[in-house]
Amino acid sequence: MTAPRWEPTINPLFVRGPSPSFRILLATVLAIGLVVADHRYQSLDPLRSTLSVIVYPVHYLTGLPGILAREVQDYLARKEALRHRNRSLYRDNLVLKARLQRFEALEAENIRLRALLGSSLRMGDRVLIAELMAVDLDPYRQQVMIDRGASSGVFVGQPVLDANAVMGQVTRVDSFSATVLLITDAGHGLPVQINRNGLRTIARGTGFINRLELSHLPKNADVRVGDLVVTSGLGGHFPPGYPVAQVIQVRQESGKPFATVIAEPTARLDRSREVLLVWTLAPALLDRALTRDTGEEVWKAP
Repeated sequence: MTAPRWEPTINPLFVRGPSPSFRILLATVLAIGLVVADHRYQSLDPLRSTLSVIVYPVHYLTGLPGILAREVQDYLARKEALRHRNRSLYRDNLVLKARLQRFEALEAENIRLRALLGSSLRMGDRVLIAELMAVDLDPYRQQVMIDRGASSGVFVGQPVLDANAVMGQVTRVDSFSATVLLITDAGHGLPVQINRNGLRTIARGTGFINRLELSHLPKNADVRVGDLVVTSGLGGHFPPGYPVAQVIQVRQESGKPFATVIAEPTARLDRSREVLLVWTLAPALLDRALTRDTGEEVWKAP
């Protein structure tokens, strides 16, 4: 008797499912049901909230480059506006400080002359801001170069100030630049007076950036440590009454006919970056400067 033959069961590789038409119909019915349930009963709000939390990082990362670009643009715009405003305020402050330099000198002058003439010192009629371009590295010459020249009406002998006091005067003028000799140069002399009592003398440079010497003062001269030294106006170049230096040392040495008086410049000769060019009150110099068609921005005293 022959044994029954065993045949293995073969499962089909692909099982045929519902037809595509049925699937489309089922998906359509489910979609309509979800829309109706969400519209009428808000059943999907919790699910929507959960999904929004999950998807939020993706939305945030997608929009992050645009946000950063706008923030950087706003920051740069604000920084540029602040830089421009600070620059403008600094220039205005520089001019105002130069005007304030005259107040102490005017007060002392008014006290001395009120009983005589009742006159007061006129202030400069015109000033122009300039910036330092270079500093002379020659140890025997103390001079700087500024970015204003003949095209701006600058002339040889013109006084130069910073926000605190007198710095020097123009010695050479080119078309768009000028050379300024500092008051501490060994070859520079400036007519000055003691603001407290009007005693006149010459402030000579010593070659050191922080020292001036007041020459030809007799030993019995009324000069004290702390006295303010201002321009006297003699010589026709510097307007009177601008601060120059402060007396720091008074010595009376035997064998010398004059006292040794050392003063420290009030101007920041080694740190100032912006200076003021002042048109003096001498009519010839003032007319020559004001008749130039410079096109520069200037300040006039009210």
